[in-house]
Amino acid sequence: MLILLSNDDGIHSEGLTALRDILKAKHTVYVIAPERERTCVAHAITLHKPLRIKEVEKDVFSTSGTPADCVFLGVKTLLPGKPDFIVSGINRGPNMGQDVNYSGTVAAAKEGAFLGIPSISVSLSAGGGFFFKDAARVTEEIIDILSQQPLSPAIFLNINIPDIPRDEMRGFMVTRLGKRIYNDKVIERIDPRGGKYYWIGGDGNRYESIEGTDFSAIEKGYVSVTPLSLDFTSESSIGIYKRYFRGGR
Repeated sequence: MLILLSNDDGIHSEGLTALRDILKAKHTVYVIAPERERTCVAHAITLHKPLRIKEVEKDVFSTSGTPADCVFLGVKTLLPGKPDFIVSGINRGPNMGQDVNYSGTVAAAKEGAFLGIPSISVSLSAGGGFFFKDAARVTEEIIDILSQQPLSPAIFLNINIPDIPRDEMRGFMVTRLGKRIYNDKVIERIDPRGGKYYWIGGDGNRYESIEGTDFSAIEKGYVSVTPLSLDFTSESSIGIYKRYFRGGR
């Protein structure tokens, strides 16, 4: 298969390299990733300045754009044909719960789904001591499964992998998004010239322990597989709001 890889950790990310090394043994693999880390840029597309592409080595490219830019440029300009599969990752750290709304890793897979290409985002749930090679092998397993069982239209998968050796993982668990408990704050500081500047941050390591969620799966040693949809419509709410907003004459 022809596979396109991207990420939001940057072209020199260890997770991206580990994934390419595993997949290129059986597949034709192209890489296009940001030239630097672009964490939490979500689904930003660059429209108001030119983008540059640099060939790092054969079939490996960096760009000045966002993760979503990378996928669009890869599909439209770099690859010899339409890819069979797009993989974004392996991210350095988890992307679970509400984090998927901020994640550049998830956004790259979403862009692939927008283009009608089977896509997954992959993250390693760890803060250090990363088992990237094990996570890459798990990703290869997922690709093998999906090559036989195609994704439904307008669906892409968000994968989170526990940071343990492959033989210690308990298997796969199909999950829904959980709920992270944020303690965000804005830190105000003063620069050497007396001007104010701000850091946005906080502790986001806590979450609600609910069965069937991505957080619960990782906690129990399972690989979390969460199907995400491109359609944000709240189907259960349509009937409610039809009662409030009625058509005119």
